[in-house]
Amino acid sequence: MAYGFVEIVGVTAAITAIDTMCKTAEVKLVTWEKKWGGRLVTVIIQGEVSAVQAAVEAAKSTAVASGVLANPHSEITRIICKGRR
Repeated sequence: MAYGFVEIVGVTAAITAIDTMCKTAEVKLVTWEKKWGGRLVTVIIQGEVSAVQAAVEAAKSTAVASGVLANPHSEITRIICKGRR
């Protein structure tokens, strides 16, 4: 299992990136967080490592920053779950 993180400028661009990632590979949207009134959006996806890598790569061209965490520590999962509330 892996998490993928993509930071994107703008809600519309984030929605487009989510659509691209979900169509590219078998990943699931975990959550998204809007900062500064939606000017910066962090999208978090989950899936098998190779699927997450492919999905993040597909959205990378519109991203400000991105990353993939393979086999994340349980504290990372706790932080992500806490942020979804």
